[in-house]
Amino acid sequence: MRTVCLDGNNLKISDVVDIAKGNAKAGYDEKTKERIVKCRNFVESILDDEKPVYGINTGFGMLSDVQVAHENLEELQINLIRSHAIGVGDPFDRETVRAIMVLRANVLAKGYSGITLETFDKLIELINKDIIPFIPSQGSVGASGDLAPLSHLALVLCGEGFVLDTAGKRVDTAQILKEKGIMPITLKAKEGLALINGTQVMTAVGILAVNRCRNLLKLADIAVTSTIEATLGTDRAFDRKVQIVRGHLGQMEVAENVLKLILGSEIREDHRCCTKVQDAYSIRCAPQVHGAVRDAVRHAANVIETEINSSTDNPLIFPDEKETISAGNFHGEPVGLVMDYMAAAISELGSISERRIEQLINPVFSQSPAFLVKDKGLNSGFMIAHVAAASLVSENKSLCFPATVDSIPTSAGKEDHVSMGTIAARKCGQIVDNCVKVICMEIFTAMQGLDFRKPLKPAKAIEEVYNLIRESVPFMEHDSFLYPMFMDVLENEYKIVEAAENITGILN
Repeated sequence: MRTVCLDGNNLKISDVVDIAKGNAKAGYDEKTKERIVKCRNFVESILDDEKPVYGINTGFGMLSDVQVAHENLEELQINLIRSHAIGVGDPFDRETVRAIMVLRANVLAKGYSGITLETFDKLIELINKDIIPFIPSQGSVGASGDLAPLSHLALVLCGEGFVLDTAGKRVDTAQILKEKGIMPITLKAKEGLALINGTQVMTAVGILAVNRCRNLLKLADIAVTSTIEATLGTDRAFDRKVQIVRGHLGQMEVAENVLKLILGSEIREDHRCCTKVQDAYSIRCAPQVHGAVRDAVRHAANVIETEINSSTDNPLIFPDEKETISAGNFHGEPVGLVMDYMAAAISELGSISERRIEQLINPVFSQSPAFLVKDKGLNSGFMIAHVAAASLVSENKSLCFPATVDSIPTSAGKEDHVSMGTIAARKCGQIVDNCVKVICMEIFTAMQGLDFRKPLKPAKAIEEVYNLIRESVPFMEHDSFLYPMFMDVLENEYKIVEAAENITGILN
């Protein structure tokens, strides 16, 4: 298993995903160690001066003008964590928590947080020994960072709070640390704040959403190609010349994918000279819509990769300049805005897919039996499969109101504008999950449609997808229990893309 070096500057989305999924471990190099120690030494020198410095020897937020005595600084830090650990709602899953942990470690590795090497090492140890803090998913306003959820993480380092066992159940931290032979830490001055001031929760949720979208975007192109085949559509609108004269990268990528996917189709060749002039927008405009979604996801990924390697603490410690600066890098607006943007974009991907399901089941458009089943009336076929997709699309629309346009002042007005970025990220993740289901519903439906095109064969890539699905999902001769059939398709969201790429090579 490879080790990802956390140096605060070079972490990639793919690295975070690998650690989150348990496919890599976290580590760091000697230069990172030197930065952490140097910054901590400067914090210690501040303590020796006994001058009030926010977050080091003062209260927090509205209480920042209260200086705390030197002998109470350790108590100040654990009090901060205990009082801030009041997240609510269902806990984040294990993958998300691992992503949060590695992101927080990467911020500390930059050397502007004032953490001790002991505490940094303990966080790395928890990651690598798969100790997963129980972190409720609700309760962050996205500035001063993700305070409540990150406090639940910090509690575990101190041997308090809860962790998730392998079954996802909540258990006492102290019990698990004892079983694993892990000693908890005692937080020193500045360390509590250094662990909880930042955007790592919203960023972690965003990373996992972006990563899943990379497969989803390919899945959507496979879906539209399958629908073109099943409805006797045309690939003329995907001609390279059309895309070049508009020039958007995402649009060109989608068209190229579809041209690869439909290459060699007997179905397409059979009706090349038919009287049908053009397809509905949901098919003909797929490059424009799918492409715009791709560009939105690309932009979100770029912002998130910047945030991954950003120092989001407050105050920031600059040991070379012998300076501490209280500022606002913890504010989640950059991440929140792109999560809202991506949420709307992915919602559109589901919306256009639902329209294509209508094309598949409506005999006016499909040139197949109504609802893709024989003996209509006696059988309802894919009627309610479409309804289920429509429900998900409508739910996504209701989730698309941007979270970042809202702000509620907190901390007695001291923290008077916040990002709600974590809400934006969580909503985006939910929309992505719903959209995967809609796209898989289109593929599920299109496979039934392809059976009405026999004996003509689809393109090799689509035939490969068809064969994969037909291993467990048969052609529906008459009404059957659709749920398990659809779930078989949904559980293959990654294998469907792999099957197509076995023929086409790597899709865009």
